Amino acid sequence: QVQLAESGGDLVQPGGFLRLSCAASGILTGLKAMGWYRQAPGKQRELVATITTEGITDYADPVKGRFTISRDNAKNTMYLQMASLKSEDTAVYYCNALIQRLAEIEFWGQGTLVTVSS
Repeated sequence: QVQLAESGGDLVQPGGFLRLSCAASGILTGLKAMGWYRQAPGKQRELVATITTEGITDYADPVKGRFTISRDNAKNTMYLQMASLKSEDTAVYYCNALIQRLAEIEFWGQGTLVTVSS
């Protein structure tokens, strides 16, 4: 099994900056990609950004130009840098890992709360 431990969520003012971290542990054989998702109050969980094992990144339109996803393979850690934060970014942010073995399987972290408010 894969375990994902998230941290970094906080209360921040509009226009502020945060960096979220996701530390992965367990059996990482077959890791294909990792990503960040978020779920705002009363809304569906949505994709924020993804990064493949090769380092290729993709972003949802609302965060393009403001958020940056990255990874540190030596530490088995993924990051999400969040700049120019807006109230619309308020959500629980979840770490996700996609594993390819006999079939694809996804693992999720517990989530970390980001609140953007003045």
